Amino acid sequence: MAEILKRENIITGVASESHEEAIRRAGDMLVKAGYVDERYITGMLERDRDFSTAIGNGITIPHGAKEYKDAIKSTGLVVLTYPDGIPWNDGVVKLVVGIAARGDEHIEILERLVDAFEDESAVDAVVANGDADALFDVLTRDA
Repeated sequence: MAEILKRENIITGVASESHEEAIRRAGDMLVKAGYVDERYITGMLERDRDFSTAIGNGITIPHGAKEYKDAIKSTGLVVLTYPDGIPWNDGVVKLVVGIAARGDEHIEILERLVDAFEDESAVDAVVANGDADALFDVLTRDA
């Protein structure tokens, strides 16, 4: 996972904002990191409108709708933590993991997230810690 998540693509302690703003922020980070073209952000917003990207345990994984796969340059991740949470549909999200994945590479990413954060207390702990290096280690260490 270290090849698709760079330490500089993790931002901790982000002030609460709307879920649309959080998706745009993650999308902008994916663009700046060179993983996607700017139009991928539209695909991320459409995907979340059509089917929520919140997966439970305080985590959401915004990613582009299928029609925007051609906007992906390479597989990559960006991570943001929101200590005060973001209202997201019927819940609250504290960990936003923006994903751009070519082919089926997202399956491994999702498995790693589920393993690392199998319960909400694990998410709360890493968000409360506020240490981007520690979060990077959790997401990139060998399973």
